[in-house]
Amino acid sequence: EIFCIRKGVVLRMFPFSYLTVVEGKPILRDMVFSPDHQYIYLLSDRQVSRLPVESCEQYSSCSDCLGSGDPHCGWCVLFNKCSRQEACDKWEEPQHFNIQLDQCVNISVSPSSMSVTSPAMQLTIQVQNVPALSGGVTCVFEDLSNAPGEVRAKGQVMCMSPSLRDLPAQTHSFGAKRVVQLSLRSTETGHQFITTNLIYYNCSVLNSCTSCVSSEFPCHWCKYRHICTNNLQDCSFQEGRVSNMEGCPQIIPTSDILVPAGMVRPITLRARNLPQPQSGQKNYECVFNIQGKVQRIPAVRFNSSCIQCQNTSYWYEGDEAGDLPVDFSIVWDGDFFIDKPASMKALLYKCEAQRPSCGQCLKAPTAFECGWCTESRKCLLRQHCPSPEQNWMHYTRHNLRCSHPRITKISPVTGPREGGTRVTIEGENLGLQVKEIAHVQVAGVRCNPIPSQYISAERIVCDMAEALLPHSPGGRVEVCIGLCNEEYRAFSSDTYAFVSPTFSRVHPAKGPVSGGTRLTVVGRHLNAGSSVTVYINKEECLFVTRIEREIVCITPGSASGTGEAPIRLKIDRAEVTSTDTKYTYTDDPTITSIEPNWTILNGSTLITVTGTNLRTIQEPKVRAKYGGVETNNYCTVVNDSTMTCLAPGLVYTKPDPPEGALRPDEFGFIFDQVSSLLVLNSTPFTHYPNPTFDSLGNSGILEVKPGSPIILKGKNLIPPAPGNNRLNYTVLIGESPCLLTVSENQLLCDSPDITGEKRVVILVGGLEYSPGMLHIYSDSALTLPAIIGIGAGGGVLLIAIIAVLIAYKRKTRDADRTLKRLQLQMDNLESRVALECKEAFAELQTDIQELTNDMDGVKIPFLEYRTYTMRVMFPGIEEHPVLKELDSPANVEKALRLFSQLLNNKMFLLTFIHTLEAQRSFSMRDRGNVASLLMAALQGRMEYATVVLKQLLADLIEKNLENRNHPKLLLRRTESVAEKMLTNWFTFLLHRFLKECAGEPLFMLYCAIKQQMEKGPIDAITGEARYSLSEDKLIRQQIDYKQLTLMCIPPEGEVGTEVPVKVLNCDTVTQVKDKLLDAVYKGIPYSQRPQADDMDLEWRQGRLTRIILQDEDVTTKIESDWKRLNTLAHYQVTDGSVVALVQKQVSAYNIANSFTFTRSLSRYESLLRTSSSPDSLRSRAPMITPDQETGTKLWHLVKNHEHSDQREGDRGSKMVSEIYLTRLLATKGTLQKFVDDLFETVFSTAHRGSALPLAIKYMFDFLDEQADKRQITDPDVRHTWKSNCLPLRFWVNVIKNPQFVFDIHKSSITDACLSVVAQTFMDSCSTSEHRLGKDSPSNKLLYAKDIPNYKSWVERYYRDIAKMPSISDQDMDAYLVEQSRLHGNEFNTLSALSELYFYINKYKEEILTALDRDGYCRKHKLRHKLEQAINLMSGSS
Repeated sequence: EIFCIRKGVVLRMFPFSYLTVVEGKPILRDMVFSPDHQYIYLLSDRQVSRLPVESCEQYSSCSDCLGSGDPHCGWCVLFNKCSRQEACDKWEEPQHFNIQLDQCVNISVSPSSMSVTSPAMQLTIQVQNVPALSGGVTCVFEDLSNAPGEVRAKGQVMCMSPSLRDLPAQTHSFGAKRVVQLSLRSTETGHQFITTNLIYYNCSVLNSCTSCVSSEFPCHWCKYRHICTNNLQDCSFQEGRVSNMEGCPQIIPTSDILVPAGMVRPITLRARNLPQPQSGQKNYECVFNIQGKVQRIPAVRFNSSCIQCQNTSYWYEGDEAGDLPVDFSIVWDGDFFIDKPASMKALLYKCEAQRPSCGQCLKAPTAFECGWCTESRKCLLRQHCPSPEQNWMHYTRHNLRCSHPRITKISPVTGPREGGTRVTIEGENLGLQVKEIAHVQVAGVRCNPIPSQYISAERIVCDMAEALLPHSPGGRVEVCIGLCNEEYRAFSSDTYAFVSPTFSRVHPAKGPVSGGTRLTVVGRHLNAGSSVTVYINKEECLFVTRIEREIVCITPGSASGTGEAPIRLKIDRAEVTSTDTKYTYTDDPTITSIEPNWTILNGSTLITVTGTNLRTIQEPKVRAKYGGVETNNYCTVVNDSTMTCLAPGLVYTKPDPPEGALRPDEFGFIFDQVSSLLVLNSTPFTHYPNPTFDSLGNSGILEVKPGSPIILKGKNLIPPAPGNNRLNYTVLIGESPCLLTVSENQLLCDSPDITGEKRVVILVGGLEYSPGMLHIYSDSALTLPAIIGIGAGGGVLLIAIIAVLIAYKRKTRDADRTLKRLQLQMDNLESRVALECKEAFAELQTDIQELTNDMDGVKIPFLEYRTYTMRVMFPGIEEHPVLKELDSPANVEKALRLFSQLLNNKMFLLTFIHTLEAQRSFSMRDRGNVASLLMAALQGRMEYATVVLKQLLADLIEKNLENRNHPKLLLRRTESVAEKMLTNWFTFLLHRFLKECAGEPLFMLYCAIKQQMEKGPIDAITGEARYSLSEDKLIRQQIDYKQLTLMCIPPEGEVGTEVPVKVLNCDTVTQVKDKLLDAVYKGIPYSQRPQADDMDLEWRQGRLTRIILQDEDVTTKIESDWKRLNTLAHYQVTDGSVVALVQKQVSAYNIANSFTFTRSLSRYESLLRTSSSPDSLRSRAPMITPDQETGTKLWHLVKNHEHSDQREGDRGSKMVSEIYLTRLLATKGTLQKFVDDLFETVFSTAHRGSALPLAIKYMFDFLDEQADKRQITDPDVRHTWKSNCLPLRFWVNVIKNPQFVFDIHKSSITDACLSVVAQTFMDSCSTSEHRLGKDSPSNKLLYAKDIPNYKSWVERYYRDIAKMPSISDQDMDAYLVEQSRLHGNEFNTLSALSELYFYINKYKEEILTALDRDGYCRKHKLRHKLEQAINLMSGSS
């Protein structure tokens, strides 16, 4: 609320909006209105701002507009906008302009829902608070249809709804219901002024009875036809119509359905309303899915409430699980499913699995009916045990007790004589109930079992009694189960000893009275017993850890103040004291001064802190908090009153650096548990902007002499802080420091006595700058031989000058003539340059509009999921084995399934990958192949693949830091399996985002590049073009050409079906065919249309004359040893000519010509592919090898400039080639909108209606978590990790290779342009500043002005993602499970496993050795299981 005093009266006002005028600056009191009172002028200390008195247009709804309280705003009803009164047409008429919140327009529709199969029906729409609709209204049903509305009295409108059955494409992919927005549009204004929802429901997509009849819509289930319908005529009572849940056929849930593995038995199920199969319908079946294998068993329907799966046996592989829940379903007539609860499963079990001992066997669930067979010493069903009356032990027998107990482990193995130690005894057959434990002795001393910690048959925890003998010798543990005879008694192999713990000293000996000191108690036998408590003067010291000679704990705060405090240990029931050992509590440390009391934004400058009792703090830190983000830095204690600290930096998130000083919200020290110094509000601390430095010279290189001064210019070099403290700068020339003089805007440094090129590095406050390179050169002193040499040279030079003067007189006359000729050539060149620049400017203005218009209505040919992922994972391999069924013997399939189980063990998989990566012969290609095969094999378990990937990335980060590599290099290159797996992970999870959001701007960019390139000449041999983004692929000559429009008759088309197609008269015949095919088959995927090589181009003149045009024929022109490809100009084809595409005629003439041309092209196609890298500065046209038979070389628009027979005269007709670089700018300007659209889509958290994919947020949070874990606070490192993770590993690959996503063809010129865009994309994600000069590559200069803007998008994108709420592991797992369900069958898992097994075979010994070394792998016998798989593969078992 705001209170104002006006003429002595206090006015109470409510603000309705808040607006920031100048960031961080106050507004002065002086304000003034504009003469028309539409604006208000505001004044800050450096700026005058003009603001409108209202901003009604910010409110998009009536409730927001009228609820804002802005007195200037009202709702203009028929224009559906918030505006001032005078901005609303006919505002004075009733209800045209509403200003009360209860006057907002209301709408209701009846009926509010209808079936997708219903015919069009009349809707009654009731609207309130609208003006008279005498001008008429139209009912708008989204993009489905528009219908005229009939306006009636009292705000009633009647209109006809569309019927979706007339629009079949609209009924699919929307599920059980589709919500269509119904809007009323005023005929008078043309605006939609109110909207409501109309629901279309689709019963037919509900495929179960329960989902059908429980739907919110009037759906009925047709039992015998197994369909859901809303039309009662589709399903009569005779056809089993069901309208409620009670009538649905369904399996009634029962208790566990227990099925012993390998036993033949029927399964009987209770049911309700089971239909009797009619004539011609198949009978019932039970369908079980066991470990991916489907087993179908005939079933018998006894009546409508009972069904039985007939006698059969069931089995599952492996003994890793004692029981296995198995999903099953009841079907009839082949695929009619009977409803049952999703959680209802059969439990398949094996008695012997995971129950190797008698005790574990008898612990099995009683319903399993497992018992211990004493003869075979196995856990078996009664019928599998010979002579069960004598040999089979079961829980139903009286006095049941397992013999031969065994102790495998005891802990602890030492304890005090006073007792109280809880000894844990582990083993097998240790009784089934605690009451069976008749006797436990530890080293001859009674030990009482504790029932609450007893685990049947496996563990006894007992409480030791006091050892009465003063020198108890120790001994073994003895346990008796029931009777203490040999059959029921067990002794441990380990012995237990009685010890007397003591301690003699503590360190540190003193600490602050607030506690928090990490105290170490030193003595003997301190790890004895089962529990320990350390007391300091009756207060408990927080236990951390202990070993035989040490106990570590955190001291509590002292309740009795400072002074000495006794120390006491309580180990079980033993009390341990030491009269000579004390701990001293001292006063908490204090801070008296901080010098200097400022730093720079980055922190890490040295500050000196003075105070008292500083030595008592073990790990002191200094902290600062700004904008909710806390940072800290380390301190080093010098003595009890002094310590030095590295100042903490501030995390400043705004894009532009601050202009002035900043004060942290909190500043203080972390001194153990001393809370009084966490925030020092009385001590002001200031952060000044970081210093910055300019580059050396224009190109970053400066030439100087040794010892001469070097000036390094910059800003903020001396912070405007009070006092004499200054920043401590270090300047290194190479590795040599130089003497410095610091001023406000420059550093003056004397270059050391060295020569050569040396990098300049400036270090200050944890920052490192490199403004460029120094080229230090020396003036060499002249020696006597040098002087003699110079004298002799001078004599020779004098003679030469005399000779030149004589020759000069003769040449003067020739020079005059040459000068006139050169002047004419220069005039000609100047006029050509002017014409070229004028053309480039005109093209830039016209091409943008034309290209945008051409892009409208283009259909996007997305590849299906499988093809898309295969092209990313295995580029260049079309028919990969993972797409085919594996034809292998049974033993191989069994081995691969065993191998699959091992891969699903996380420790095995990690060991497998790390072992492969440790092998020298395991190449980069192998790493990528293994990563892709693993992701293909784990497609059905994406949640598990993600856990493994996170662990591999964490290991990779750890390895990177251990090797002391720069953290920014992480994930930059594919040097590990984890990096390629990360690429594939994003490929899988961003497919939907590509299809729904990012694919459209990427495809538009590809189409725009292709169309723009083809508007100008493209050399068919070199791939160079008039329009290009790449300097490497730019035609640097003036090519005369003209645009023609050909009337093309499509293949198998008739006269009169001609399609107009724009081509160039300089196009080769193949280029023309490609353009014709693009036009005729527009919107058809590239793989589904004819190829240019399969078609002939026929030029039709009149009714009878038809000429086949070819790139080479008998009319081809040959000059010297150069053969030029035929073009339309060569054939003199005119504008408006009729051409036809016909199937290639097979004749000897065509075969010969085709063979010659194909053979010639084959020599340069491979060269074209290798010379199209955007990284090269200027790739030349490929040298065409002369045809061995004819001795000729092919050319199209430009010949190879480097060839030896290029005549000087030919060059005379060409301009300086660099003048054509302006075309790069023209092409860039034309394509700018499409590049911006793509970058904006990729770097937006919510765009085109699609939310940010979960995978991106989840992986970015993981990287931040890893950085936090390793205390990496540099924001540039985190930024670089994210850029290397997503843009570099996924987006750059997709941008450079759109054929991975779409069914298209990518030419070499399109590839070169996309490479420039991809390079710009990479530069936008970089944190380093690119210093550009006139010698920089053109592709860097081209987007130099755009990259800072793109960088701000990237930084905003990363910030927005960081601010989004974290995704829980449960939510991510659910998402990954859904992705696995959708795409789990895309690849053949066995084929992928077979390909992976190649590496098991290759590195068998190394992998087996690694499994032996790992403790977890040994415990779970993973080596043995792998050897089983290897033996099965080799056929030996």
